[in-house]
Parts: sequence; C-alpha cells; structure tokens
Amino acid sequence: MTLRPCFTPNKALSSMRLVVYSPYFHPRLGGVETVVQVLATEWVSMGHQVTVITDTPNPKPDVFSFCVLRRPGFLATVAAYRAADVVIFANISLWGLLPLLFCGSRRPSWVVTHQIWYENPGHPVKLLDRIKKALAHYASANISCSQAVDRFLGLNGYVIPNPYDQQLFRLLPEVLRNRDLVFLGRLVSDKGCDLLLNALAHLREQGVTPSLSIIGSGPAQFELEDQVLKLHLDSQVRFCGAQSGEALVSLLNEHRIMVVPSRWNEPFGVVALEGIACGCTVIGSSGGGLPEAIGACGITFPNDDYRALAGVINQVLRGPHNNLSEPVATEKHLALHDSSQIARRYLQVFQQCAQKT
Repeated sequence: MTLRPCFTPNKALSSMRLVVYSPYFHPRLGGVETVVQVLATEWVSMGHQVTVITDTPNPKPDVFSFCVLRRPGFLATVAAYRAADVVIFANISLWGLLPLLFCGSRRPSWVVTHQIWYENPGHPVKLLDRIKKALAHYASANISCSQAVDRFLGLNGYVIPNPYDQQLFRLLPEVLRNRDLVFLGRLVSDKGCDLLLNALAHLREQGVTPSLSIIGSGPAQFELEDQVLKLHLDSQVRFCGAQSGEALVSLLNEHRIMVVPSRWNEPFGVVALEGIACGCTVIGSSGGGLPEAIGACGITFPNDDYRALAGVINQVLRGPHNNLSEPVATEKHLALHDSSQIARRYLQVFQQCAQKT
C-alpha cells in the first residue's frame, strides 16, 4: 500500500501545507517531541495542513488533529515533501534531508528548528556533526530555540523560544501543595539526578531534610535507587516512574520546587516551563539555554556542583521566593512561551520562505 501525503490542493499561500520531519515523536517523551506536537496542533487550529513524519513507532492509533506518517519509506517521504509548501526539520537529519534531492522542480522551502548543539561538550566534534552544521547554511531559514543555541551555532538565524502545552500544564487549586522537591526527566547521567541526591545528602548533614519525588524512567534508575540507600535518603525520596497527562500535572502541583540539575548545557528546557506553569519555583543549572526557560521564576547554580545546588535549595526552602506569590512575573514569563504566539512567529518565517520559492 502506498502512503499518500495528507494534503488537499492548496489554493492560497495563507493556508500552507507543512511537513514536519521529526525522528523522535509521541509516544516517546522529551522536549523535542513536546514542541513538535504543540506546534503542529496550533498550526492546524490556524487553518494550515500539517503532516508529521517520524521514525518513532506507536502501537496505538494516532488521535491527533494532524496527519502522522510513521516510517513511511523513502518514496512516500519524497511525495510528502513535493506536496508541501515548507518542510520543517526538528534538528538536522541527513536521512530526513536526502529526499529533498529527489523533489525536482517541486522542491519546497526547508526550515530547521535547532533544538540541540550538534556537539557533545568536552568531546571531539564528530564528522557527522560537522556535516550537519554545514548543511544548515543551505536552509531557507534557521530557527534556534534559545539565544544560547543561536550564539553557539552562529547561523545568523531567528531565535524563537519553545512553547509549552498551556492547556495541560496549569495550576490546580484543589491539589494540596505539601511536598518539597520534584525532579522530572529521563534517568540518565546527563540529567544530573545523582547530583540532586548528593545535594540532599549534603543538606541532611546540616539537619535539612526536604522530600524529593523523582518522576521519570531510564537506564540510571537502578543506580539511583542504590545511591538513595547508600546515602540513607530512603525516608525522603520516592520514585514515581514515568508520568504523563493529568496525572503528571496533579503530581507537579503537589510540589513547591522543581529541580533541573542537568550536567550538560541544556539547549532550552521545556520541563522548566511545565514546572512554572504548575506553580513550582525552578532551580536549574546555569549553562546553555536553561536560564532562558527559567527566567525570573527561579534560581540557577553552576553545572555539576552539588554543594552549590544544596545551598540554593536551602535558600529557596527558607526564603520568600515563590512563584505563587509573584503571579504577575510568572504570567509575564509564561506569556512569552504561549503556544499560539510561538506558532504564529514560526508561521511568519514559513510564509517568507514560501513566497521566495
């Protein structure tokens, strides 16, 4: 069976046919996956036709307002590109770019939203990453998710911050906020959950024993569980597993503080917006684009420094810093990441690109 692009003929440029190529997508959890889903939903609500092409399988039927092609094959991808006004790449993908070469006279404009650095800090730059960065110069437009990414890539492109799902992540006044700290993310070394546990142990030596909920799953979970036992933190720490939807929102609303202790420089950090929207003060590492996501709604500490993290946690626990007591600043910051406004900013770029072809 041949997969056909999910488009009808487009008679006006104001209603565009958009293809988003994102190797990672729902049901996989992550920042890029969230951004693609939120933006695609907004673009459809604004009258545009959207198809998401992804390598991520889904055992369940898709129920989105846009079309999703999962592993459609090379020829079907070429057909989808040829039918589009603009193709948007969620990060440079060589496999995703290749079908553009076979679009002939129907080759669309193509735009990259850069959500990563294309390099692993502290490690030699791989040839593949050099190629990806070089190819980005040929894009119709480059969009970075943060000022930090834009400065690093040096592509002289647009900076459009990431949105969050404000329909889902919100305050729940009926939920009792009786827990202290929450970590939300994949349980891998780069995310720094072990640093947070070391900070808790350091605070415990000072007689400060906040509770911690760890939300997420990943290969480091068993090591983290062992670390909790070795540091005698089992009375303070609970593992909640991977959560999503309303269950996640309710859980976040139970906590005062979200900690994002990433070892590496986060390109952005949608998770911080989700925590802020649920009423948490955010403590995050200071490298990369994460401080832009936190804004005035939290405090940062130097990457990979658990003692500094412990000090900031103690400061926030004891101090008046609370997003719930500063609603104007919080609303102002979240408004910068309103999904409809961010979607419109993207569309302005797309329309400029489409008019040039």
